[in-house]
Amino acid sequence: MLHPSYADLMKVVNSEVEEGEAPVVNSRYSIVMATSKRARQIIAGDEPLIDNATGKKPLSVAVEELEQGKIHILSDEEV
Repeated sequence: MLHPSYADLMKVVNSEVEEGEAPVVNSRYSIVMATSKRARQIIAGDEPLIDNATGKKPLSVAVEELEQGKIHILSDEEV
């Protein structure tokens, strides 16, 4: 089982969205794509943005980074 849950990650990502605005993420697919992209960046040599990343798999590091708000998913307007 994935900890934190998809719902928890979606809350973190959408926490900065103001009332009445469309959420940045509204599906699990968006969470999966964002964390897999970040994991590939870590595999390619990017430094992890969290402490205690040594010995953890890149995907686990990416999930923790997202949960801690170290990485952000951009909306279509921000891209």
